Formats: sequence, C-alpha cells, structure tokens
Amino acid sequence: MTGQWHQLKVMQMQKMATDSAFLIGILVLCCWAAMADAEYVAYKDPKHPINHRIKDLLGRMTLEEKIGQMVQIDRTVASAEVMKKYYIGSLLSTGGSKKASPETWVDMVNDFQMSSLSTRLGIPMIYGIDAVHGHGMVYKATVFPHNVGLGATRDPELVKKIGAATALEVRATGIPYIFAPCVAVCRDPRWGRCYESYSEDPKVVKSMTEIIPGLQGDLPANFRKGVPYIAGKKKVAACAKQYVGDGGTTKGINENNTVISRHELISIYMPGYSSSIIKGVATVMISSSSWNGIQMHVNRDMITGFLKNTLRFRGFVISDWEGLDRTTSPPHANYTHSILAGVNAGIDMIMVPYKYEEFIDGLTFLVKNNSIPISRIDDAVKRILRVKFTMGLFENPLADYSMTKYLGSREHRELAREAVRKSLVLLKNGESADEPLIPLPKKASKILVAGSHANDIGNQCGGLTIEWKGQSGNTTSGTTILQAIKNTVDPKTEVVFNENPDASYVKSNKFSYAIVMEQKDKALLMFCLETMDLLANFLVHGSRQLISFQ
Repeated sequence: MTGQWHQLKVMQMQKMATDSAFLIGILVLCCWAAMADAEYVAYKDPKHPINHRIKDLLGRMTLEEKIGQMVQIDRTVASAEVMKKYYIGSLLSTGGSKKASPETWVDMVNDFQMSSLSTRLGIPMIYGIDAVHGHGMVYKATVFPHNVGLGATRDPELVKKIGAATALEVRATGIPYIFAPCVAVCRDPRWGRCYESYSEDPKVVKSMTEIIPGLQGDLPANFRKGVPYIAGKKKVAACAKQYVGDGGTTKGINENNTVISRHELISIYMPGYSSSIIKGVATVMISSSSWNGIQMHVNRDMITGFLKNTLRFRGFVISDWEGLDRTTSPPHANYTHSILAGVNAGIDMIMVPYKYEEFIDGLTFLVKNNSIPISRIDDAVKRILRVKFTMGLFENPLADYSMTKYLGSREHRELAREAVRKSLVLLKNGESADEPLIPLPKKASKILVAGSHANDIGNQCGGLTIEWKGQSGNTTSGTTILQAIKNTVDPKTEVVFNENPDASYVKSNKFSYAIVMEQKDKALLMFCLETMDLLANFLVHGSRQLISFQ
C-alpha cells in the first residue's frame, strides 16, 4: 500500500510539473504575442494600402517630426546628428562631388539614410539632385543634349528613353529623386535659362512630358489621375518645374514678373504641368518668379487653388532654392512672414537649404500660435509620405552597388548619339541654296579651329553639369570638338587651334576654312558632350540623317 501511495504521489507530481510547464509555455507564448503586437505597426507593413499607412504613421508623429519632414537641406550642412535631432525629411546636392565614383555617392547617401532610419519612427529621408540633361552633376555620367535640343527632335519616344536612362544613372549613385523635367515655355530668348525649355510652343513642351513615364515608369491601367507613381528601384521620383510662368518674365530677366492674363497663363504655360500630373509626376517645384506682381511662392490661388484643387495634384509641392527668402525684397527681409505666407499658400517641402534651424523654429512658432493650422502641416506631411511610400523607400531605403554599372554605360552613350543626330538643326547652308557650304571638304590642306568652346569640355556641356551654372575646363570625361575634328578629317589635313585669332593671323596662315565654336553664354550650347564627333562628321560629310529641320 505504501508503495502504491508513493507511486501515486510521483505520478501526481509529474502531472503537476507537466501542467506547470504547459502553463509556463502558454505564458511565454502570450508574452511573445504581446511583444509582437507591441512591435507591429501598420505603416511598416507594405500589405496595407498607402493611405492606411500614411494615416497610421501621421497619428504617431509629434509636431517636431512633422515639421522635420517638410525640410530639405543641402548635404554640406547635414550630418548624422542634424538628421536625427531635427528629423530632416530630405537632402539635396547643388553641385557634384568633382570626380567622386558612383560607389562613393552610394556610400554617402546611405550614411545619411542610416541616420534617418535610426530615429524614433525610422522615416527614411529622400535625396534629390538636378538631372536636367542626364545625370549631369556626376562625373562620367552620360550627358544628353539640353532640353532646347531635345525639343527640336520632336520625338517624345526618344525623350522617354532618355528619361529611363537618366533614372538608371541617377539610381546608380544611390539617389531616388531628381529636380526634372523643366516644363517652362521660353517665350523670350533673353531669358538666360532658355536652354532648359523644350520649346516656345506649349504643344511641344506638353509632348516632351513623355520623359516622366521614362523617369518614373508607365502608369498602370485606370490609375487615379493626379496620384504620384514610381515603378520600383530602377525609377526615380520626378519634379515638374518651375511652376508657373518661367520663360515669359519681363525682358527675360530670371525670377522677374510675368505680366499676362489668366487665360494666357493657363493656355501657354500650364499644359506641361497638367500633362505631367496626368502622367503621375511625384512633385512640382514652385518658381521664384511672379505672375502679375504676386510672387509665386505665396500665391495660394495658383498652388492650393489651381494645382492641388483644380488639377487634383496629390504629390508634394517643393519650393525653389531659398524660395521663401525671395518672397520679400530684399530677400530674407521678413522671414517669419515668408514662412507664414509660403506654407499657407500650399508649399509642402521647403528647400531651405542652409538656415534650417531658423526655418524650423519659425514654423514651429507659427503653428503653436495658430497662425498656421495643424491641418496645413498634416496635409504637407501626408503628401511627402505618399511619395515616399509610393517609391518603396520604407521597404528599400538603402542603395547598393548593383546599379553602378549603369553610370555612363555604352548603351546610354549610344542613345545620346541618337539624340544629337536628331537634335541638330541646320538654319542655313551657305549664302545660296545652289552653293551649299556644308559638307566641308574632308581633304582640305589646313583648317583653323577657333572659339572658347572648341577645346573645353565644361563649356561644351553648358549649365547644370557638375555645377549649377556649369564650369569651364576638364570637368568630366568626353571628346572635345577639336579632337573630334582631328578624328574626322583626312590624316594629312593640318588642324590648327587658336582660341581667339586676330585677322592678320587668319590671313597669313592661308587656311582652307575655319570652324568657330563660340557662345558668350556657355549654358546655351546644346550639343551633347559624348558626341562631338557627330558634329565634326556633320560638318565634313553633311550627312542628312544628322539634320533635324524645325
């Protein structure tokens, strides 16, 4: 009996131990489940609709985090500490890194991105750069003809291919956002930025917005009008700029006043923007010019009223470089008022780019004092987050080296050659049609090549190449016009270069002919850097396929 009792006690104790283990297991599982529930956040789950993710994330954000998302600063004033302290939403480059490799660019962008991801909510920043005629700010990138040349091609499908190539090269450096295309309509050739405009004809400019699906990807069928669309890691977010009226300012002065009726503004300068929005452009940049005396950065009627409400644009609106500063004369004279007027007008992201602390403090003060409603801040942040979610930045915030091969690729350079062939415009071939000047004789005995652009890579590229205003000298890799001519003519032909020869020098040297490459405004030279040999070939052979007539 004692043995049976002992056996029974042992069995009871074993059962209790089993039950206890089971209960402990249940408790552990419950704790794990609770922890999992605590860690799960809807905005990080790509299975949720984007609007649901935006709502979830916005509800978790403090005012400081919201305002941080509205700030874009120059990379030269950025650091890991700045990104984390102020929750900076965006960075930009105003110029290239001279001869930095694509791997160096990727590393830099990722370092800044890691700082953003380490913040409380881990909202990725978006890095932007000018890429108006290819990824021109980066050394050895493919430099395509400027927009004025591409407009002359009258070939939207070619421009779409250029957009796709540009997107790949920009992504090769780890950058997901570009400030292009420029859809200004240049109506006054005195405007120094006419080379950024596809045409004086609004219909041509509108047709050239086909570059947007090249940059961002083709819209899916039945996609909602006005909603931004970016088709994956090989595409970039684009920016239609500068809204609106650039190219029509008084006397062509940059950032001046465009005096025109509302009907003319909408019929001439608006088609490029409406077409861009229909094609899913992610962002729109505001112009620093004025329309009938109202500075565009504070024009609520045109930003919120027309762009957002009438055209139903759902991406985010970004200011121009120090755009808020320029709303007063002199600039920055009343910055608090500029912030108030610009943000209330509907600008969502502000390109500060240096004095970010002053902007953040000023905007915070205005919101806390109810001068700017929190609903306006929420609208701005929703739009910024919509673009970031659409780009897939939350799922793939970091770039790798897998796309560096695309920078300056042979395929892209061949595409640039095609663009040059189709963009060259022959205005007149000699004094008489019966005696054409071109083609020049290939076997001439002696040729003079002259002009400031004949042997200067930087001058050939023009503006928005390595630096915003362009730069003379050996700025990037390519073929100079002088070298291309030497490569094209007969080996026995003597080619002499003199940048600025006088009349006596020309007469005494008995040249067969002279080729002069001179442009006082270097930004207006539209020829493609990689294809100077095509120009030389045209001059010597007069190949008809190299000519595109307007």
